[in-house]
Amino acid sequence: MSDPLFATDAMAPASRDLLRFLTCGSVDDGKSTLIGRMLYDSRLIYEDQLSALAKDSKRFGTVGEEIDLALLLDGLEAEREQGITIDVAYRFFSTPKRSFIVADTPGHEQYTCNMATGASTAELAVILVDARKGILVQTRRHSFICSLLGIRHAVLAVNKMDLTEYDQATFEQIVAAYQTFAKSLKFQTVVAIPISARLGDNVITRSPNMPWYRGPALLDHLETVDIESSLQALPFRFPVQWVNRPNLDFRGVAGTVAAGSIKRGDAVVVASSGRPSRVERIVTYDGDRDLAMAGDAVTLTLADEIDVARGDIITTPKSQPEVTDQFAAHIIWMNDEPLVPGRSYHLRIGPRTVTATVTSLKHRIDVNTLDHLAARTLSLNGIGFCNVATGISVAFDPYEENRDTGAFVLIDRVSNQTLGAGMIAFGLYRAKNVHVQDLFISKEQRAALKEQKPVVLWFTGLSGAGKSTIANTVEARLHALGHHTILLDGDNVRRGLNRDLGFAEADRVENIRRVGEVAKLMVQSGLIVLCSFISPYESERRMVRALVEPDEFIEIFVDAPLEECIKRDPKGLYAKAKAGQIRNFTGFDAPYEVPKDPELHLLTAERQPAELAEEILIALRERKIIRAA
Repeated sequence: MSDPLFATDAMAPASRDLLRFLTCGSVDDGKSTLIGRMLYDSRLIYEDQLSALAKDSKRFGTVGEEIDLALLLDGLEAEREQGITIDVAYRFFSTPKRSFIVADTPGHEQYTCNMATGASTAELAVILVDARKGILVQTRRHSFICSLLGIRHAVLAVNKMDLTEYDQATFEQIVAAYQTFAKSLKFQTVVAIPISARLGDNVITRSPNMPWYRGPALLDHLETVDIESSLQALPFRFPVQWVNRPNLDFRGVAGTVAAGSIKRGDAVVVASSGRPSRVERIVTYDGDRDLAMAGDAVTLTLADEIDVARGDIITTPKSQPEVTDQFAAHIIWMNDEPLVPGRSYHLRIGPRTVTATVTSLKHRIDVNTLDHLAARTLSLNGIGFCNVATGISVAFDPYEENRDTGAFVLIDRVSNQTLGAGMIAFGLYRAKNVHVQDLFISKEQRAALKEQKPVVLWFTGLSGAGKSTIANTVEARLHALGHHTILLDGDNVRRGLNRDLGFAEADRVENIRRVGEVAKLMVQSGLIVLCSFISPYESERRMVRALVEPDEFIEIFVDAPLEECIKRDPKGLYAKAKAGQIRNFTGFDAPYEVPKDPELHLLTAERQPAELAEEILIALRERKIIRAA
């Protein structure tokens, strides 16, 4: 590769301090063009890159015969064809005063998740505004996300001033509007700069076209803004990525120091268990060292053989993180399917993945006004404040104190797709006040007295498929055989425990969550629990399965064609749905997710309930849940 146009050591970070910043804002506000202009005017583009850029500008460019500097960062073919940024593009560059890593993030609302990714590691945000359009919804959304993600320094870059004839009044009106909006955000500094990214006004040097502006050029500000890096001053945090045991003589825990520092010989504890030890060695590829600081990737060996696993956080005894299974957090939702309280997700916090449920959505945040609005669900790009419960306790710090140990993502348990990003605000005191009470009589003792093995028989299928009939038949046969049972039927539960719930998706999820918790208690009492519920969503059936032991849940798919269910229509529900009297009716205008691998699959259009009930009894005997005949 040829030398840069300007002979400097600009591409090496050397010992200069590093500033991570991102560009964000609405569509076509000029984010990619601005970064391209900074690199071009700073003479930081290689000759062969410039030649390729000139060719691409003829093919993809949007500025006539000129070089389209936005193409320097819009690397995807789809981006170049559409003239937009889709993915996050990172660039490293240096000046004699400072080194930079810049993230160019997309402006389209549908790619908000990519913008949040770029903001999660940035220290400063350059928020672009088209001088002709002023403050837009996406300007507010990106500003709020930057504030929420811990960015404390912002630059309001009012771009395309050349298209307003460098009008001072236009600039001042936009700045005033933004300052009013940003008052409730957590930015420590907001510097407003009028620029033209395309022509270079106030990007590298002050522009003679705007003599009324007396502030710094953008690059001058980026080179001199005081960004304090306080990670090393924070309490020591070491999330364990991997337990390294290549042979019998070596056992170490590998990871990157997330905050603070540690010396050889220092006392440490495993946050989740409180087990103490001390650091015996700090091992790196280049040999042992006496000290490790924030950002260092090391392997720690401990003086004691204590239980440490991937996802544990090693810390010092005097400054431990919170450890709880319930906390409050802001969540940015990134999926077309809405966030539904009560639904079970995977939650990944650092290297650890646990099951989790959003127990309640306290409010949704209006990005225009920052008002807190009541909401039942959170849709794509929505931002809400939620209570979260995890399957096991996790160690964390509030996000405002430590971005590494206070952030998490929510993941779909079936598709493994990332659904949302979360920032923990605080642990819930109610979790700290509730403790597991040891019982004198165990589940096994209760089951032994009844001469049976406790289990959940989960009957799922469309309305009219025959769930209740078969479940009732099975329970009657079990009762005749002297077994102890309880039957939870959808209609009966909704007349009492769940009478406050409707049939919207969020209500359906909560309906099954409550039933699952009741079924779990019944299993602990040693009963055979028969549950007859449409339960249309695979995720909720998985959630109930996870509440009990692996061999204590039998999914029974009661299967009949929709036409047969409509023909039977024992409750007249399909007729009402067809007449528009019932909404969100499963099989009609609400989906039913067919079980992928049920333990039992019953075809009710071909066989009688008594015959199918006998098949279930045979399966229970084979699994030694009930006595042999």
